[in-house]
Amino acid sequence: MTKNKSLYIVLSILMAVFLLASSIVFPLDKGLLGNLGVSLGRDLQGGTYLVYKADLSSVEEGTEDEIMKGVSNVISNRINPLGVTESSVEIQGNNQIVVEIPGVSLTDDQKASLGNTALLEFRELTTIDGEEKWIPATGTIDGETLALTSSYFKSNTSVQKDQFGKIYLTFEWDETGSELSKQITTRLMGKQLAIYENGEPLLTEDGRMIAPTIQSVITDKGQIDGLGLDVAMALSKQLNAGRLPVSLEVVYEETVTPTLGSDFVKLSLTAGIVGLLLIMLFMCLYYRMPGIVASLALIFYAILVLAIFKLIPVTLTLAGIGGFVLSIGMAIDANILIFERMKEELQMGRTLGAATESGFRRAWSAIRDSNITTMLVCVILFWVGSSTVEGAQVRGFSLTLFIGICVSMFTAITVSRSLLRVFVGTKLAKKTHLFTPYIEGKLKVNND
Repeated sequence: MTKNKSLYIVLSILMAVFLLASSIVFPLDKGLLGNLGVSLGRDLQGGTYLVYKADLSSVEEGTEDEIMKGVSNVISNRINPLGVTESSVEIQGNNQIVVEIPGVSLTDDQKASLGNTALLEFRELTTIDGEEKWIPATGTIDGETLALTSSYFKSNTSVQKDQFGKIYLTFEWDETGSELSKQITTRLMGKQLAIYENGEPLLTEDGRMIAPTIQSVITDKGQIDGLGLDVAMALSKQLNAGRLPVSLEVVYEETVTPTLGSDFVKLSLTAGIVGLLLIMLFMCLYYRMPGIVASLALIFYAILVLAIFKLIPVTLTLAGIGGFVLSIGMAIDANILIFERMKEELQMGRTLGAATESGFRRAWSAIRDSNITTMLVCVILFWVGSSTVEGAQVRGFSLTLFIGICVSMFTAITVSRSLLRVFVGTKLAKKTHLFTPYIEGKLKVNND
């Protein structure tokens, strides 16, 4: 009586866990307990993945970490105007920045703007060795010669349009920039002052170099005329987001369109459902009653794993789904080991109850050892994937497989055993051929 009471308690707990997990999983895009939609990787929902390498050769030794944090913050600020809410900007290694933007395919210009230094230089025309050249316009503050650049802009540049529809970019100097501008515009009165970006002259819409003639002393504010609306808007956003302290180079790039990602999701879902149904059909037809139990445990397993994926949360990729599907096969493998041991015990003439307990006990060591070795491999794969830029897929596969194996051990030993114990003491327990594989059961019936 006490044994049956304990069984009912375990079954009640398992049912409560199943219902709770189901409420988290369904619907997949949200879940009844809150906004816990399944997080999809860029290969499933589309997106952009960029890796920038920073040139730290000219920075002061010991300031590399601070410089990289500054680069990360600037890139994050530049992504925000794109309307992306779930972007990820992370520092990897000593000199790399990993940018992941799910659900958005960036244009080449947008990719370039993220890593653009966005530094405007003001240059004056001078003659060197008989040749006219544009050199940085400089001033002197506290005995130090400084070049006039947009690094002295306040973060309030904006794009304006006058009554005639003319576009211009307005800016405001900080204290240092104001003093430099005063010195330079006073010295260059009646002369041109060109504007350069990344070593190249800034051009008007019709391709002319922007080099206005200084007509008055500029101290606090200024404006740049001749820019097209798109160029002016992009430049304003970059300047307000901040200036990159070092130059960046794209060393890895991957883009998946949202449409292609949606197709991957549909195909993966179809493949998973078909595979799951085929496995359950085979188990039911071949192993009979234990197969039905294994199928129920498999449904419990799938729901519980998906709930864990949502709660952590785990970002599902194609490789991650592959790891999940593989863990389903390993969950069934554990049940097969148990059922084969049960078959041997039943063929020795033991009762269903004794065969069930002995089968689980004898199979446990093999299940434990095989799963632990696989889990160790998952840990190694995750570590290897974390050390490389292209290792996201490896990490996704190893993580989902690891979680799946842990849950499969629980469901195979706890859920399957509890469900089989329900049959002990019932009339079905006397029909041992229902608890052995189809061929052995048929032969036994014929021998009778």
